[in-house]
Amino acid sequence: QVQLVESGGGLVQPGGSLRLSCAASGIIVRVFPMGWYRQAPGKQRELVARITAGGTTNYADSVKGRFTISRDNAKNTLYLQMNSLKPEDTAVYYCNLNTVLWGQGTQVTVSS
Repeated sequence: QVQLVESGGGLVQPGGSLRLSCAASGIIVRVFPMGWYRQAPGKQRELVARITAGGTTNYADSVKGRFTISRDNAKNTLYLQMNSLKPEDTAVYYCNLNTVLWGQGTQVTVSS
């Protein structure tokens, strides 16, 4: 069974950090582009960051300099390091593989 499972979300104060993980099973991820998306209440799902099979990264302007996407192909896992978190980063974060496979999402809440 092919699936993506996110973890690492939670409640954090403004200025804090979280690291999200996305573990893949049933598929070898190293040959595929992957990404993190997020969806806040009442808003459309938006791209946060993506990484190609070769390691090239792109970020939404709103997270540049604060978030870092990375992948560990040996562990078949995608990461998102989030620093200097802001209340507007509050959303459900989703892992995506090759634009077609989605995880179930993990909630990130930034609040004091």
